[in-house]
Amino acid sequence: MLNISRIRVKDEVLDKYRLHAMSTLSSPRTAIVFSRWLQVITLILLIVLFLPWQQNITGTGSVTTMSLDSRPQTIQNIIAGRIEKWYITEGDLVMKGDTLLVLSEVKDEYFDPQVLGRVNEQIDAKDQSILGYSNKIDALADQIDALKQGLNFSLQKARNKVNQSSMKVVSDSTDLIAYENNYKITLNRLSRYEDGFKDGLFSLTDLESRRLKVQEEYAKIIAQQNKFDIARQELINARIELSSLAAEYQDKIAKANSDRSSAQSSLADGESEISKLRNKYSSVKVRQNNYIVRAPQTGYIVKAIKSGIGENIKEGESIATLQPQNPEIAVELYVNPMDVALVTPGREVRVEFDGWPALQFGGWPGVSVGTFGGTVTVIDRVNSANGKFRILVVPKKKGEWPAAIRQGSGVFGWVMLSDVPIWYELWRQLNGFPPNLNQSEIDKITTKSTLGEKK
Repeated sequence: MLNISRIRVKDEVLDKYRLHAMSTLSSPRTAIVFSRWLQVITLILLIVLFLPWQQNITGTGSVTTMSLDSRPQTIQNIIAGRIEKWYITEGDLVMKGDTLLVLSEVKDEYFDPQVLGRVNEQIDAKDQSILGYSNKIDALADQIDALKQGLNFSLQKARNKVNQSSMKVVSDSTDLIAYENNYKITLNRLSRYEDGFKDGLFSLTDLESRRLKVQEEYAKIIAQQNKFDIARQELINARIELSSLAAEYQDKIAKANSDRSSAQSSLADGESEISKLRNKYSSVKVRQNNYIVRAPQTGYIVKAIKSGIGENIKEGESIATLQPQNPEIAVELYVNPMDVALVTPGREVRVEFDGWPALQFGGWPGVSVGTFGGTVTVIDRVNSANGKFRILVVPKKKGEWPAAIRQGSGVFGWVMLSDVPIWYELWRQLNGFPPNLNQSEIDKITTKSTLGEKK
């Protein structure tokens, strides 16, 4: 035991010796007040550490629109031309279909003011050519039919001639046999007459008559043999003519088919050319209508990219920038890839626009001043060129955002997340941890992802 006494040395020394130096050792009042303030501030800070704080994700971006047709667009001409006259100035409100400027032609193939009439004349001439080819095709088709009919008739005629020649050969051969038989009979008779002449039965005159008869019969055989040979030769010629007749007509039919195919080819070429001419006619007509450049929709002319009179412009070249009249304003914010998984469609966002002073408490949106409410509608599937992910935010209520904001203005936004104590948020920030989600929010994200995959 240290056996420490409770008697204060200060009191005993002051009572016994009455030292002045010891009386000056008392604490000043300022220190006492300061210590009490420190205690109060410490207590307040401890209480503040347990106050609720709404986590958020910050992002920067600009004002844009949700609908693509409400975003600024460049007006482009369809054809190349020379600027002849302007009908607008920068800042003008133009209605859809209003004339912006007038162009003149710069291509020599369209210089002729009667180019449509010229093309139309070419179309009429080509129509006549096509009609001529059509008539030629029909005539050749009739010629081919006539040749086929003529072939059938000629073949029938040649077959009949072959049959006639064949029958004539049979007739002549029969006559030849008959003449040969008669010649044999006359020879036998001559032999009997010679024997009878020797025996004195017949006179010399009778014998000479029989010899003359033999000569006549032999002459008939020779004549009939020649006639028979001629008939056989005619049969051969008829058969040859029958064989050559088909080849002769096939050659004529093939030539007619060739001429018909050539006419059909010429007809197809003519139809192709007339189609090109009609296409040219329509193109020239459309081109002449495009000499006047009109406003594609109602809006304001922001900036004229081309200016002056007599300046040449190419096809598809930008002429001016048009801002649609009543765009549906939205905000595009860019958030870090680490935070994009925590952002879901429908989350609340607080937005601060450039030029609208605001006092923002990120964790206490209810006490923020000068900010505007919004809702996340779109989250990009891929990152942007700056490595961050873009989200699109629309007004929470219609008409809540200022009507005077312009597209392209800078924006700073806070995507609101879960409620946590301040001490937890400080600890998270010091350790570099991402914001956390409660279980109900995690279930919502999972449900939305599942529904999206099913769709």
